[in-house]
Amino acid sequence: MRKYGLIGFPLGHSFSQKYFTEKFARERIYDCFYENFPIDSVDRLPKLIKDNPDLIGINVTIPHKTTVLKYVDVKDPAVIEIGAANVLKIKRFEGKLQIYGYNSDVTGICDSVKPFITGSCKNALILGTGGSSMAVAYTMKKLGLRITFVSRKRSPGLICYRDITSSLLEKTDIIINTTPLGMFPDITSSPEINYDLLNEKHILFDLVYNPEMTTFLKMGKERGCQIITGLKMLYSQAERSWEIWNNDKF
Repeated sequence: MRKYGLIGFPLGHSFSQKYFTEKFARERIYDCFYENFPIDSVDRLPKLIKDNPDLIGINVTIPHKTTVLKYVDVKDPAVIEIGAANVLKIKRFEGKLQIYGYNSDVTGICDSVKPFITGSCKNALILGTGGSSMAVAYTMKKLGLRITFVSRKRSPGLICYRDITSSLLEKTDIIINTTPLGMFPDITSSPEINYDLLNEKHILFDLVYNPEMTTFLKMGKERGCQIITGLKMLYSQAERSWEIWNNDKF
């Protein structure tokens, strides 16, 4: 039996186990099993792997995408540049174990936003500074957009929410929420921006997928914005994970 799983904390918001369990049933993959591993500290990872000798692939979610790198032996170039991994591939041979790190968020983000990015899109506002935001920044740069990071506190290279002025929003084409604001069960929360300054020229993309229509997206839709839900990214990055785990080129 090949075992795959998800580490993070908490995991009540995650659809990964459901997604892969349904995938295995739909595609008649009978020798695979997917399990959630809610660990509050990434330092529990070595014991988790030791206790599960059939575990060969792991998805990584909040809050471990950056801290997990200290346990990754071989990092994909994108992981090195981003500074975060959300897919681990475990290889065992001759009694030795090596952990390879990849970032499938990049694939999910690109697949989600590329149909909406036109030649007139120049500037992206990234809300949040966690591991997912680094993958968003990496992807936006690859697509030719300039990026601005927004955090709760102003610091070098970052602006805070109070700095999001009307003139800044006028120059912004796409706003991406990489924070957990709006995620189940706190579904009424949303990033603190002035939504009344948004209009049909803006694209709003939320990495939160539970619920699919977050308060952030609802507020944008009411003002004519194009919206991108997190479900496309979820499906795309999940399939990329499966490819990484089962293709010898990785």
